[in-house]
Amino acid sequence: MLLVDDDRFLLDMYSMKFRGAGCDVEAIADPAAALDKLRAGFLPDIILLDIVMPVVNGFEFLEAMKKENLARGAHIIVLSNQGAQEDIDKAVSLGAAGYIVKASSIPSEVLTQAFSIAETKK
Repeated sequence: MLLVDDDRFLLDMYSMKFRGAGCDVEAIADPAAALDKLRAGFLPDIILLDIVMPVVNGFEFLEAMKKENLARGAHIIVLSNQGAQEDIDKAVSLGAAGYIVKASSIPSEVLTQAFSIAETKK
């Protein structure tokens, strides 16, 4: 699993939550570094990604993944406070399998929803 979020607190919290559920987690605060990791051949089964991040935002991250054909087969799930339908539609059009609004979900719900999305999209 790859977690990409510039918020260190959330990155640490979700890393602990997913590790506790048995996942191998790579947590990266810098989306450009996460793209480099994918370009180097890292193939996570799930990518949990924020949208609002400095330098490279989540949409740009998704566009780069799509253009470069990175992490084929990964279940991409956006975890963001941006909950407008246009944001959800854009993420899905760029390859996201699911979209979770941070403010509407506690960490255990994010875990359950992420696993559910990944299982449904197999």
